[in-house]
Amino acid sequence: MTGPADPFETGTGSILRQPKAVWATAGASVVAFMGIGLVDPILPSIAKGLDATTSQVSLLFTSYFLITAVAMLLTGFVSSRIGGRRTLLLGLAFVVVFAGLAGTSDTVGQLVGFRAGWGLGNALFVSTALAVIVGAAAGGSAAAILLYESALGLGMACGPLLGAVLGNISWRYPFFGTATLMAVGFLCITAFLKEQPKPARRTSVLDPIRALGHGGLASVAASAFFYNYTFFTVLAFTPFVLDMTPYRSGAVFFAWGVLLALFSVVVAPRMQRRFGSPKVLVGSLVLLAADVTVLGYGGHTAAIVCTILSGAFIGVNNTVYTELALGVSDAPRPVASAGYNFVRWFAAAAAPYFAPKIEEWTDLHVPFVVAAVTAVLGAAVVLARRNALTHEAARAQPSHAAEDGVGVFAN
Repeated sequence: MTGPADPFETGTGSILRQPKAVWATAGASVVAFMGIGLVDPILPSIAKGLDATTSQVSLLFTSYFLITAVAMLLTGFVSSRIGGRRTLLLGLAFVVVFAGLAGTSDTVGQLVGFRAGWGLGNALFVSTALAVIVGAAAGGSAAAILLYESALGLGMACGPLLGAVLGNISWRYPFFGTATLMAVGFLCITAFLKEQPKPARRTSVLDPIRALGHGGLASVAASAFFYNYTFFTVLAFTPFVLDMTPYRSGAVFFAWGVLLALFSVVVAPRMQRRFGSPKVLVGSLVLLAADVTVLGYGGHTAAIVCTILSGAFIGVNNTVYTELALGVSDAPRPVASAGYNFVRWFAAAAAPYFAPKIEEWTDLHVPFVVAAVTAVLGAAVVLARRNALTHEAARAQPSHAAEDGVGVFAN
């Protein structure tokens, strides 16, 4: 299966030539993704400030992504009834409120609870943002997906940096900073994004589950589940292994995020055009497995290098998985995206919880061995289903081409 065209080619299909509404949505998406990695450099500080254990602090990720996963079933239901713009604003409002409340927490239990509310808002926003960008972007889905992945990569890069700068003053400040930035995003969406026409057919809560009945989408979701366990072991557990100051940890994850952004937007499309999505995904997952193994067994310097390097593999994987999930079945893209994310975010919730538990039961190395195994399992699923994924994506192209013609949410 061939990948998207060069994202920086001139013309209407370039990600650089987009309507204001698309840039406003993408800009708010950057801040939304910043919230994922924001707490990375300050996890040890939070543990110290709230007198909490590593396992307790890791629940910040678990509660966030567990609620996000379940809420994926609600995003289409909500947006198909109140419209894409109102759903985005509702999600942003939730994030502003709960991120602000998180900064006022006096116990780790309160902080975990507020992160859960934050996850609900993020689910409403992020899932709908992808649909809005796909529907409103010039150049169809290829440019839209790359723009969305650019926002993800930039947010992942800037989140730890913001967390380090503000967290060096107090662990509470990054939460207040996120609330402020999301409030700005709320204003930008209000100003630049017009209300989108509602879909002709309302989406039910069970539609994403039904979409997973398609073999291709189910295979992509299953592979992404294993991959996301590896991804979030790196993101949520590595800061405790590195045991660095907020500034140093923030610098490491900033470099990690820069590689993630570059490889997701610039490298992944070129590799897809040359080798095809299944081959690229299998190779990247195997290399990620090798990287996290060295991360777990190497010294401190090796851990830093491998943490940064993992961003390259994660960037490639994110782009390829998103394109496969949106294009492999004939389900409407918002529905396919919700079903796919419903499955994969459960792994994002599991990894931050189980990684420190596995360390308590065994030693520091074993969580990374488990992460390497899950990456290989993700590759095995793609390898076993590679021909079906390619053929099913080709069959689905005509229906998605028609969908691009009318827009998921017409601009």
